[in-house]
Amino acid sequence: MEKDSHIIFDPRVIEFVTVSAEFCRFLEQVEDMKRDAFVETSLKLLPLLYLKALLLPPLEVTGDDAPENYVTEEIYEILRMNLANLLAERDDYLDVFVKDMMYSDQPIGKNISEDLADIYQSVKDFVFVFQLGLPETMHDAAALCQAQFSEYWGQILVNTLRALHEVCYDTNKSHE
Repeated sequence: MEKDSHIIFDPRVIEFVTVSAEFCRFLEQVEDMKRDAFVETSLKLLPLLYLKALLLPPLEVTGDDAPENYVTEEIYEILRMNLANLLAERDDYLDVFVKDMMYSDQPIGKNISEDLADIYQSVKDFVFVFQLGLPETMHDAAALCQAQFSEYWGQILVNTLRALHEVCYDTNKSHE
């Protein structure tokens, strides 16, 4: 338990919590943004989130119970729809890093809004538990988020970053 307490106050964990909380706050305010400002900020925030997740010290779940979840289906869907509305026709992109791609002769369509909502779900659940301030659950939430990063949302983040880059630098885009 003492080791868990020590590691959750490691500067790398605190920096990840800080960037994660900022990422969540940013997505929660999407209704008040213009697309260009949203894309520009996303292109700065997502690499930072990736970097801070990558720099986390090795963590392993120590408790028997899974940490609490904050993001419900309703919260997820509202966020996804707000992002889809903001991105409009620029929400869709083709993804080549999908496991199903090897079995398909057709490109796989993805949505930036769904990808960001997926990342948000994992990161927000982590931030929520971390804010409760209970060392063992804080540790396990960080370990779970780290595992989800390596197994799932880290790849989604870089794919989404590529799609957002295209939205930002496409010469045919309409300016908001």
